[in-house]
Amino acid sequence: MEALSDPLFLFCIVVAAITVGISKSGLMVSIGAMNVPLLTLVMSARDAAGVLLPVMIVVDLLALGYYVRFADRRILETLLPGAALGIAIGWLLSSWIDENTVRLAIGLVTLAFVLDAWLGLRKKLKSMPPSRLRGTFWGSLSGFTSFISHTGGPAFQIYVIPQKLPPVRFAGTAAVFFAVTNIVKLLPYYFLNQLAVDNLKLSAMMVPIAIVSMGFGFYLVRRIGTGLYYRLAYALLFLFSLKLIWDSVTGYLA
Repeated sequence: MEALSDPLFLFCIVVAAITVGISKSGLMVSIGAMNVPLLTLVMSARDAAGVLLPVMIVVDLLALGYYVRFADRRILETLLPGAALGIAIGWLLSSWIDENTVRLAIGLVTLAFVLDAWLGLRKKLKSMPPSRLRGTFWGSLSGFTSFISHTGGPAFQIYVIPQKLPPVRFAGTAAVFFAVTNIVKLLPYYFLNQLAVDNLKLSAMMVPIAIVSMGFGFYLVRRIGTGLYYRLAYALLFLFSLKLIWDSVTGYLA
């Protein structure tokens, strides 16, 4: 834990905890996608995902206390089996892909997430009706990207947003989906040693910050405008994704 004396390390840990809490409150949901790229500045991509998972589960469970009654059971029954399949595929692939591959995958997923937000891909998919086949596909993609880098949101939203749920019902469905998905990820993360003692110690340090941030986010969610913050967040994500892709490419070349 000597790294705690490094100001950059502490900064990344604190900012990641704050963004976990804020994203789970319903305020700036998409900002949570920056957490793994942010932590990879000071630790490996696998450890970053492992440190974040327990923090996310704690705030997921707290958020469920409010949102669970609004969840759409039909959508969950369609998406969750696919998510389990995606997690299994991620676990299978993780046994032989190296750190550079993990960084490249995270960088590409993050870049796709930003480009999706900027180019409005989800709006173009509104005319595509929901179906079990489509739900299984997007659910598995969400589970896979969530397993790699906790960025399952874009695939989930591509399937759910066109169904035009009331906002609170959308939030409730997302809360249940990602709470279940994150809990399922505990088993493979444990066997991959991503929940090592040092990682769990960092998680424990982050939990109180995330909880306070989530409470603050609940308070602010209907009181402030977030347009500028979104623009800054996506710009940062774009830079993080390019850095990760660059690091992976130079790692392969080396």
